[in-house]
Amino acid sequence: MAHTRNTRLAAALREVGWSQEQTAQHFARAAREAGAVELTGATRSHIAQWVRGVQPSGQAPRILCETLSRGLGRVVTPAELGLTTGESTGQQGPWSTDPLRALVDIGGKDLDMERRRILAGTAYSVAALTLPDAAWWEQAPQQARERRPLTPRTADAADVDSVREMAAFFSRRDQRRGGADGRAALVAYLRTDIATYLSGRFTTEQVRREMFTAGGEMAYLAGWTAFDASEHGLAQQYFALALRLAAEADDAPLAGHILRAMAHQAVDLHHTNAAVDLADASLQQGRYAQAGPREKALLGVVHARALAVAGRKDDALAACLRAEDDLSNARAGDDEPGRVWFFAEASLAHETACTLRDLGDLAAAEREFRRSVRTRRRQTFARTHSVTLGYLGAVQASQGSLEAACATWHQALDAMGGIHSGRARETVVQMRRSLSPFRRRGGDSAATALDARARAALSRVG
Repeated sequence: MAHTRNTRLAAALREVGWSQEQTAQHFARAAREAGAVELTGATRSHIAQWVRGVQPSGQAPRILCETLSRGLGRVVTPAELGLTTGESTGQQGPWSTDPLRALVDIGGKDLDMERRRILAGTAYSVAALTLPDAAWWEQAPQQARERRPLTPRTADAADVDSVREMAAFFSRRDQRRGGADGRAALVAYLRTDIATYLSGRFTTEQVRREMFTAGGEMAYLAGWTAFDASEHGLAQQYFALALRLAAEADDAPLAGHILRAMAHQAVDLHHTNAAVDLADASLQQGRYAQAGPREKALLGVVHARALAVAGRKDDALAACLRAEDDLSNARAGDDEPGRVWFFAEASLAHETACTLRDLGDLAAAEREFRRSVRTRRRQTFARTHSVTLGYLGAVQASQGSLEAACATWHQALDAMGGIHSGRARETVVQMRRSLSPFRRRGGDSAATALDARARAALSRVG
């Protein structure tokens, strides 16, 4: 049988500077460390066959990746080396994948323009929302502690602080400019610096946990910005990766934060049952109980939104009231994670308004949207401000107040300057749909002028 030369593997061997004989020796040593007795007798001829295009089987692709990762000082994946893997694990789906390999693999595809087009078109999978069992959560921290280092880097507390600073920068940029702006820089940092930190050594176990939390927050941001850019399949993959890193950090509130984002995405995509399941999960296993008041409020109000779309009115309203109480307990200077810096009265009012809108109480929803607009720092949160105004206009139009809706929508379009967001774009699409009946009825001049402006905005916002 003819084989196609594996040029990727050959290139990696040239980069690391090893002969096939040296590669075999390093591989055999890694196999012994992994307890893969059947691979400890690997020779130069095995490496030569793999370079010629014969696919290694069983644990060999994983061990070869670990061998070359150590030599290169960076994480490489089977896909990067042109290898397939036939290893099976007990837990299926995204939960069975080593997060460091997934980080490099997804990030590499996300940065490569040709492969990114395929990745961005990946379908959102409701089946993939089935969460791992309790044993998976319990085993994840120990598995992380036992993972063999793949790079020589030793991370300390200063490195954790550096990652947190970068997370704060990217989070603020997302709030100001939208998720479609600057994503490549975020993903590049995640795939290089974060991958190097997580695959190395740590000065203490506390530093390891904090670094995995910081890495999980960065992966979450990659997912959130993809979600905001309306690349839902890609966002789902990053959220799954972030959740695995949170589990390995044994950070229950971070896991709740990510599950909350997954529930938010499911609500927007009209997967009601999945949204409720994810929102319920965000409150379980210490995720809500161990969180600070600001994060508790965030988890609670998204839970309310999921309950609202499921038609559970009393439960949704009770969840909104609990979220109000939780946020009222937040104080300046509280020791809360940086990932909830954005969540304050304006954000709570926005999510509460969405809950009331979905319950059919449009007058109350309008009051809450107005509260959100009134209390928000508009320049800092330009993207969310534009979306809130878009939603407010839609609620006004649904109540028959076209003049007020048009005035609000003009403000929304004003706020969208410089923003690149799929969610902001969707508010413009919905705006035009709402205006369509008025344009057809004889040409309302205000509606026609606003529609022309909205049409022009579509090419700039997405």
